[in-house]
Amino acid sequence: MKIKEVILDELKKHPKRGYTVEELAVKLGLTKASDFKRFVKTLAALESERLLEFTKNGKVRLAKVKAELVGSFRANANGFGFVTIDSEEPEIFIPKGRTAFALEGDEVKVELKSNANPLKGTSAEGVVTEVLKRSVTQLVGTFVKFDEKERKEFERIGYVKSRNKKLPYPIFLTDKGLVPEDKALVRVDITAYPDKKNPKSMQGLAVEIVGQAGDKGIDVLEVLASLGIRSEFPEDVLAQANAIPEEVDEKDIIGRVDYRKEITFTIDGADAKDLDDAVHIKRLDNGNYELGVHIADVSHYITENSPLDREAFERGTSVYVADRVVPMLPERLSNGICSLNPRVNRLTQSCVMEITPEGKVLQSQIGPSIIKTTERMTYDDVNLMLAGDEEALEKYAAIKASVEVMAELHEALAVMRHRRGSIDFETMEARIIVDENGLPIEIRKRSRGTAERMIESFMLIANETVASSFEARHLPGIYRIHEHPKEEKMTRFIDFAASFGLQVKGTSTEVSQKALQEFLKKVKGQLGEMVLSTMLLRSMQQARYSEDNYGHFGLAAENYTHFTSPIRRYPDLIVHRLIREMAQPSPKTIEYWAEKIPEIAQQSSNRERRAVDAEREVEKMKKAEFMEKHVGEQFEGVIASVTRFGMFVELENTIEGLIHISTIKGEYMNFHERMMALVGERTGLVFRIGQPIKIQVAKADKVTGDIDFEYIKSELDLVERNLRSKKEKGSRRRPSDKKEARKTSRQEKNHSESTQRKKYKGKSKKKKPFYADAAKGKFGNRAKKKSKKY
Repeated sequence: MKIKEVILDELKKHPKRGYTVEELAVKLGLTKASDFKRFVKTLAALESERLLEFTKNGKVRLAKVKAELVGSFRANANGFGFVTIDSEEPEIFIPKGRTAFALEGDEVKVELKSNANPLKGTSAEGVVTEVLKRSVTQLVGTFVKFDEKERKEFERIGYVKSRNKKLPYPIFLTDKGLVPEDKALVRVDITAYPDKKNPKSMQGLAVEIVGQAGDKGIDVLEVLASLGIRSEFPEDVLAQANAIPEEVDEKDIIGRVDYRKEITFTIDGADAKDLDDAVHIKRLDNGNYELGVHIADVSHYITENSPLDREAFERGTSVYVADRVVPMLPERLSNGICSLNPRVNRLTQSCVMEITPEGKVLQSQIGPSIIKTTERMTYDDVNLMLAGDEEALEKYAAIKASVEVMAELHEALAVMRHRRGSIDFETMEARIIVDENGLPIEIRKRSRGTAERMIESFMLIANETVASSFEARHLPGIYRIHEHPKEEKMTRFIDFAASFGLQVKGTSTEVSQKALQEFLKKVKGQLGEMVLSTMLLRSMQQARYSEDNYGHFGLAAENYTHFTSPIRRYPDLIVHRLIREMAQPSPKTIEYWAEKIPEIAQQSSNRERRAVDAEREVEKMKKAEFMEKHVGEQFEGVIASVTRFGMFVELENTIEGLIHISTIKGEYMNFHERMMALVGERTGLVFRIGQPIKIQVAKADKVTGDIDFEYIKSELDLVERNLRSKKEKGSRRRPSDKKEARKTSRQEKNHSESTQRKKYKGKSKKKKPFYADAAKGKFGNRAKKKSKKY
């Protein structure tokens, strides 16, 4: 058989898997110098014939058939969408009106209209020609009952509207299913999807009354249910959880490293019940530190393909909203045998590291273990100890020395991360306090003390160490990656910073972590610091899970994974499973996981995005509900963003509202785009990002989550009379409708989505043929070198 056929036959056996050139050569027995040279030339020929392709990290795989593209549709609330054909490839942009009524998650067939052109900065664009498989077969929403006249006109009893903005169609109901009361929250089976005949609606049957209007917590439940997030576990999952013993069996200890004599303790929030990480520390005789990070061994109890495993894969992550947690695992596990409760035996996976005073990990031991924690500590108590509180130091005397050494090591690790360029974003997160009825009674900024940062440091170094162990052994792994910022996003940020008179070192294609780190240091304490930090964070790519290691840009880490939270994140559970499976892996085991991990990474990333959507939606709703009782009151805030139609103002407690340009009385405001400012035509009154301002709450709508403010004249106002005569072409356009203004705002905030067609601006340098290095015997290191770029 010819070498060409041998290569193609091997790739056809595993079409989803990618091989490095070295791996494929070894697999086919073509490692001799003469064979390898012929092998590399054949690869080049097959690539030119488009029979095979190289992924962006340099792996060889069978080329996708481009004539009929099939992928997953991702909807945007504004009507357009994107199709993912492969996680390694750029998405295809689908314009509004060309989606064939595809819904979020649908499997679709796509006709490609234009390829991506990095030189012109355009992405691939296509048309959905057919929906092959519907992802959404059920949804939850609020029922709107028709009156008698409407019933006769539409031959329907009413319709259901979901809060999920990516599912914008009303679902009309007949009387064949359940007949809900008006405003009831119902679950609906979809019986007909939108099409050319009915382009603006769907049909369905009500199959469950989830709750009634006015029920306690029904608002949060509606948000969760609209996104497909369910609290209840299936019966077979609960049955498996209930069958797991509540105490560690002696036989399960065999073969584990015993750390029960170490002074080990957990540090969590006061209300935490799922304690999945514990630490021990000591100073070694050589001046280095020994840090042990011990994580609940959830993978011991949740075996592959069991009901618990399938449910955890489906959920992907625990979801945390205002007044509840939707856990990934049943509470019997998460709060019981898998929780590192004090002074009881618990099975763990441990990463024990020897770390120098400079923060470098010299060696590590990773694997199954057993611990018995000395104390269950809270962040507040540890912060008191670090502050020298005598009562706290006396109460927790058994761990006093450990906490002191922890503080030293934390400082060393923080300095190490800063030195290499890790970016520390100072963003404000809200903590929403609700009463027994789920009503928001207080909203405050979350605070992070030294104890919180200390534990974060230890989890970061453990995650890096575990990822490095997989990378060093060239074993399949699931990585937490954060790629270099996209060029157009960084260009916008650099321009935005320039409007403050600030310069970012480097260019949009070559900006480094250290340059961004220096920029944040420069603006610290200045007017607009929080706004600039937030805008820079929005300019970053979204971190995700991947089978390929591209490094973590934000942390300036070459290798990073998630190992430390298997109770609440499925990828961590998989990492634990891999640690056990890859202790002495067979070729068959390596092959199995190399093919399985990509699907796990994709699912985990999708579920993480869904959880973030739910958390943001609930936060927005609760903030608006909180402000409903403050309508008419006045507050001081800071201008967070400025647009043509007005400005968004953020209050001290993180609540944000819109001051529409039409509500600024007695002055005509011009929008200066380069300055990112509104300037009064008559007086020179100026509104800039980062500027303090006095406002009055005009309106708050819990249903939409919108909050409207009105500008109040005050001593905080800024007047620059030299600007009052300056006008910019087109600056007098002002949407009068607040709904239109908010829509425009959302489009601007989602700029990266709506400009996807131009998002693939790449370097104009000619791409070096892959075989140039391979022919010189360098190709085996190509993927590794690329991963170190970030």
